[in-house]
Amino acid sequence: MSLPEERADGLLFVADPHLAGTPPGQRLPGYPRQVLHKVGQCLKIARDKNLLPVFLGDLFHWPRENPNWLLVELMDLFRPFRPYALIGNHDKFQARLTDDCSICVLEAAGVIRLLKEGGPAFRIVTPQGAAVLGASPDGTPVPESFDRSALDADDQVLWVTHHNVNFPDFPDKKVQSREIPGVDWVINGHIHRPQPTLQAGATRWSNPGNIVRLTFSSKSLERRPAIHIWRLGMEDLERVELEYLPFYDVFPQQDFPDETGGTDEQSGFLEGLQRLAWKRTREGAGLKQFLSDNLQPGLAESALVWKLYNEVIADE
Repeated sequence: MSLPEERADGLLFVADPHLAGTPPGQRLPGYPRQVLHKVGQCLKIARDKNLLPVFLGDLFHWPRENPNWLLVELMDLFRPFRPYALIGNHDKFQARLTDDCSICVLEAAGVIRLLKEGGPAFRIVTPQGAAVLGASPDGTPVPESFDRSALDADDQVLWVTHHNVNFPDFPDKKVQSREIPGVDWVINGHIHRPQPTLQAGATRWSNPGNIVRLTFSSKSLERRPAIHIWRLGMEDLERVELEYLPFYDVFPQQDFPDETGGTDEQSGFLEGLQRLAWKRTREGAGLKQFLSDNLQPGLAESALVWKLYNEVIADE
């Protein structure tokens, strides 16, 4: 197997930064600089510890039309590192990755390497041994197994994903955490709330959680944003907390909405549906793809939503 080879002491995983020139949701002004500062912290940790940075999807919150100053500052930050970045759903416009997406501008500038195809991406050589990293970007399947016959006997296999995985807080998610023969680790983005690492046979599943608090909720109030480090031989990822501002410095001083009716992920679904329902939005995911990813087929309300979707499409 011929793959690009990297040399470092390990990998530094950064989940879902959601960089944006304008504050998303209920975040207060100052958001762009705050998230840039967090990304700068991540890269400093990577440099100081000799780690290769890998972003787990949703580098951007809006897929296009991000301000030029933001892209220029990211070019300056990324150029010495050329980190890898998995493609997330927010990185694509209308569920497609096109040349006018902001993340592709960074790729064209040569400051970032995109994990935009499913499959093995590179081999990392560390002082303790080597590993192959594979990728399942948004919209591509998680492999059923991986053939290690072309690898060295002691190589590990890691797989980065941007999927709805059934971690403990989200048991009904579409992708099942299971043993994947030939894969030692799956490290997932997309699900913003950190989850405990799961062991499924010989495969560990980890969900570090995003580095920026996006949802105004009691769960976000408790969050302590962090990055996670992998080194060969570790039983679990090493968590390194980032600097962050007090909750009410970045969110308004107000009461939390009623949270008894479901999880923050469910309220996020309703917010997303509201954004997507009328044809096109800046967030860019197609409504059909959004519904396919989030609706559970067995629920009666899912059938109703699909009926409404088909009526809307018929009227266009």
